[in-house]
Amino acid sequence: MAWIRRSGLTVLAAAAGVMLGVPAASAATGTVNTSGVALTVRSGAGTGYTATGSVADGASVTISCQTRGTTVTGTYGTSSVWDKITSPAGYVADAYVYTGSDGTVAPPCVQTVTNDYPYKSDSSSEADPWLFYKRECVSFAAWRVRQRLGVDFTNSYRGVHWGNAINWDNAALSAGVKVDHTAKVGAVAQWNTGTYGHVAYVARVNSDGTILVEEYNYLSAHNYDTRTISASSVGNYLHF
Repeated sequence: MAWIRRSGLTVLAAAAGVMLGVPAASAATGTVNTSGVALTVRSGAGTGYTATGSVADGASVTISCQTRGTTVTGTYGTSSVWDKITSPAGYVADAYVYTGSDGTVAPPCVQTVTNDYPYKSDSSSEADPWLFYKRECVSFAAWRVRQRLGVDFTNSYRGVHWGNAINWDNAALSAGVKVDHTAKVGAVAQWNTGTYGHVAYVARVNSDGTILVEEYNYLSAHNYDTRTISASSVGNYLHF
């Protein structure tokens, strides 16, 4: 469930009502409501990103785009939506911003495609905090789901053992995660090829039928790369 804001009132609505992906024509405005304290502005859409400044309670902000990140509980309930504001430049948790709407009020943000994975120099024989081996495709995909979508994903998500990438489609179905053949930004691309399978994060969906994926341990062992591939060449898409 998620909280929505309309005409100054706060009411409870289904989470689908605040899903991103419904495009807005242009930037929007909002008002910070933190009950007195300043709202931290961060370099990315999540509480783990560096603080770049703050916005005073009651201040008006211009929202250039919106995305998903760390789930935050604030004045307007619990939400994984983050607003990219123009001044000071950065991201703020939408749970603390009154927008006057029960839906998306700004276009979806285009996320930077870069190797910001925190374990890029670690041993691949060590487990990450969510219990996948570091620098494997599953660890990177899991991290992107946690970082970009705000999902508390682990190797035992929803009581299901996810294991190797080749098992992720079956694990997703068991966990109630949608599996289909439709490419969307934020989906995990999954293949049942080879001994262990493969997973990658969908960073772009292009108009020509191709997608841009980010991944680890594909073009070179235990390293990051990106590829532009046909959307139809992917075995399955997992939508968290």
